[in-house]
Amino acid sequence: MGLQYAAPFTFLSLRYVFGLLCLAPALIVLRPAWPRSRAELMHLVVAGLLMHGIQLSGSHYAQYLGLSAGITALILSVQPLLTAMIASRWLHEALAPRQWTGVALGLGGVALVVWHKIDVRELTAGSLVAVGVSLACVTAGTLYQRVFCPTANLHSGAFIQFAASLALLAPLAFVVEGAQVRWSWQLLGSIAFLVILASIFAVNALHTLMRHGQATRVTSILYLTPVFAVALEYLMFGVVPSSLAFLGIALTCGGVALVAWRGARAP
Repeated sequence: MGLQYAAPFTFLSLRYVFGLLCLAPALIVLRPAWPRSRAELMHLVVAGLLMHGIQLSGSHYAQYLGLSAGITALILSVQPLLTAMIASRWLHEALAPRQWTGVALGLGGVALVVWHKIDVRELTAGSLVAVGVSLACVTAGTLYQRVFCPTANLHSGAFIQFAASLALLAPLAFVVEGAQVRWSWQLLGSIAFLVILASIFAVNALHTLMRHGQATRVTSILYLTPVFAVALEYLMFGVVPSSLAFLGIALTCGGVALVAWRGARAP
């Protein structure tokens, strides 16, 4: 919704300004630990640019260039599969056949959930490149923070990552887009919603779970994002899901359960 009122770099710059304003009072009250070395600081910056700056720029520009929300969601939902492949190869996280089945089942379920929003008529090479970059960066950024920032404070870390992303995107907003904004309550509402629920709570929850669980098991939860979107559409706009969407929701939830379920432990 926000992209109707500001181009991607401009919209994201506003988003990170608001994020910094939200985090500042919390940092004053909580007084969290800050990076103790330049290396730790740089690792946080790299992870933040991958996850916040570049990843969101890619996904936003893909839709700005006309890629349908369904195709965008479907391509980004490949993240758990990529994570599984990387984790099993380089992080030595062995996956059971049941979990591989769950990864595939969850991806198929997402395809059914967003099927009604898939439109290939506006598909362009530029939009595909943008969403491909977004997928690569969110996968890399999530794993990078898990490996190189395992003990970083998430509150101060988020502040650093928002500031780094703003430093990257604000100049692009002025040079590429002219930083033009059509102010409206809808724009402010979308920024507040995305910052508080997505950039702060959801991302911090993801990193917390990644520190205590298997990478593939945690990222499989991202399959549920389109399911929550369907629920919000129903609650906010009265859009009733189709029978195909309900089937997709069932398959998605089943796939996540297969990936996340820990079998009975031997005594």
